[in-house]
Amino acid sequence: MSYGTLLKGKRGIISGALNDQSIAWKVAQQAHAEGASFVLTNAPVAMRMGEIKKLAESTGANVIPADATNDVDLEKLFAEAQQHLGGKVDFVLHSIGMSPNVRKGRSYDDLNYDWYKQTLDVSAMSLHRMLQAAQKGDALNEGGSVVALTYIAAQRVFPDYGDMADAKALLESITRSWGYRLGRSKKIRVNTVSQSPTMTTAGAGIKGFDGFFGFAEAMSPLGNAPAEDCARYCISLFSDLTRFVTMQNLFHDGGFSTTGVTPEVMAKFMG
Repeated sequence: MSYGTLLKGKRGIISGALNDQSIAWKVAQQAHAEGASFVLTNAPVAMRMGEIKKLAESTGANVIPADATNDVDLEKLFAEAQQHLGGKVDFVLHSIGMSPNVRKGRSYDDLNYDWYKQTLDVSAMSLHRMLQAAQKGDALNEGGSVVALTYIAAQRVFPDYGDMADAKALLESITRSWGYRLGRSKKIRVNTVSQSPTMTTAGAGIKGFDGFFGFAEAMSPLGNAPAEDCARYCISLFSDLTRFVTMQNLFHDGGFSTTGVTPEVMAKFMG
């Protein structure tokens, strides 16, 4: 489903598209269908692993490699994006997250602290770095919109999510702090979208993900929200339909975040 004009004339930067399972990939497809022009970006190592060039060809986008933990790369990203797009940026998607501790199976009570710092830098501080680079380069248009993808582990304990939970909590705090500043200065909105567990490359790397996906499905009145619908929600936040929504953590999870218990889950424990 697309309307064809929700983002007509808008310019953006979409980070984190790795393959067609990525939410960022689907955001790019939806943004293209709604008339936006944008550049795609990812870390050089991720670009070698993924299929971003195929996405770029299908959406008419340029690809600008950038390490989101490198300030020089990010300043270059915003400068080149404006050159390619012919003006300042109207929307930014932050879809970046990685934990070496989770990848290597380190439990929360046995973290490698160098990896922990890397988790926070890649998954949360990268948003601060991006917006600081954008502000210094005066790269964002008045009334623009920034969306970062997060997860409910920022508020609740999911043991196998490890130090990524801390990173998501920091990400949401950074969103509020930048949302206040950018809102005051240029009416720019900054929000996070807290998505259901989703069958992406990143999600599949979390221990016990399949079991938790089923649990969330049983707990959510509407079921788990698909990646395509998360992309549509992001598009609505980039559009002019949400000009007064900012500094919010918006749950896109089929109702999981406010459901206490369901018959399907209770049945597992009843004789």
